[in-house]
Amino acid sequence: MKTLRLMLLAGLVGLSPIQATARNTGPATELAVGPQYDTTHVYVPAVDFDRFVTSFVATFGGTTSKQGVFQVTPTTSQTMSQLVLTPAGTVSVFGFKTPIPYPFGEERTGYLVTDIDAATTAARIAGATTLVDPFPDPIGRDVLVQWPGGVNMQLYWHTTKPDYAALQTVPENRIYLTASAADRFVSAWKRFAHATVTRDDRAAPGAEIGKAGTAYRRIRLTSTYGRMSVAVTDGALPWPYGRDMTGYEVADLDATLGRAQAAGVVTLVAPQTFGDRRSTIVQFPGGYIAEIHAPAAK
Repeated sequence: MKTLRLMLLAGLVGLSPIQATARNTGPATELAVGPQYDTTHVYVPAVDFDRFVTSFVATFGGTTSKQGVFQVTPTTSQTMSQLVLTPAGTVSVFGFKTPIPYPFGEERTGYLVTDIDAATTAARIAGATTLVDPFPDPIGRDVLVQWPGGVNMQLYWHTTKPDYAALQTVPENRIYLTASAADRFVSAWKRFAHATVTRDDRAAPGAEIGKAGTAYRRIRLTSTYGRMSVAVTDGALPWPYGRDMTGYEVADLDATLGRAQAAGVVTLVAPQTFGDRRSTIVQFPGGYIAEIHAPAAK
């Protein structure tokens, strides 16, 4: 028994502080920087790049970084790239001029972290696998990870810490999973992100996801990384549900839709009210599909 105790102790001593803590409760320190630094990755054809950026700013307001052409993958490639910062959320836009190297294009979001190596270790311990090991980019380092259920994300770190204004409303990462993966994903994300479940509704109206007359489970979480909504379904979803990666909260849905339509954005699902929100699903030039919602009138 004494030998066994010594072996266990030796195993723990071999772990870094973040590994030892993450094995039990998640990262020892908060690795997230804030939701204004978390971006949805939007891949559009290069020919639609400017139209998408213009339409997104017209819809939500905000500013853009300078557009450029960069190599952002660890293998040879070239993409147009631009950051769009709006009061309702940030997007990183990519318009590849070369074929997109695998597995890029499948990650839904990029989350800024304070330490890329610690975040990679913590993600692995929490239950993620790395799709691409940490690699350098023009302004820092990145890693691509996959969570249970096939949820792909990028974690990134900047050599020079960026300074973005706080958001007026925090966007919602919208994830669709079957019951076989949902609990494992939520458990892993809670562990990694120090996330809190704010609501777990096991009988949400199916009409929210295009399946009127049915019910589904909806789990909402929040963390320093931002908000998340997990729809637990049988996986058989009508268009365009499941394609809406991000939900954006606005104060006035009708006014936002008016600006969007004037900028060439197409409404895929007409506004409808469920519970505490009134929402719609739209498609921007270039194909990006998003949910937009506002608090329901009381």
